[in-house]
Amino acid sequence: MSSPGDVPPEVLDRLRSIVGRLPQSYEEPAWIGVRWRIRTRTFAHAYTPDLDRHPLYAPYVTADQEPVVLTFRVPVDDLLGLTAGGFPFLRAGWGHNVVAALLGEHTDWTELAELITDSYREMAPKFLAAQVPLPAPGS
Repeated sequence: MSSPGDVPPEVLDRLRSIVGRLPQSYEEPAWIGVRWRIRTRTFAHAYTPDLDRHPLYAPYVTADQEPVVLTFRVPVDDLLGLTAGGFPFLRAGWGHNVVAALLGEHTDWTELAELITDSYREMAPKFLAAQVPLPAPGS
């Protein structure tokens, strides 16, 4: 089993390829795991939760491997629609507009890239958010 906070390198590589396209975003170690920020605002945070402190994630342990979680912001109007179906999206235990995504082989990385980009737009200054193209209708 990994230590709480550890994020597998292959997951970090995929997340870095998404975040690397967002203007003035940067990565830094967080109290647990890794977070990505714009200015001083976190828009994505990846970690392996400490299951003793966060038993909400315990049901998602498979084959002695803890889940990897990515938290991000969504517009409040989208929160219920995204989390109503349950796995892999859950309402995070903090923040009024924070979603936790459980990452794994099931992850739709195209959808996740859109969600991370939307989170960046939520947290970035308007002039930076405007530099990130919106997805084409129907894509």
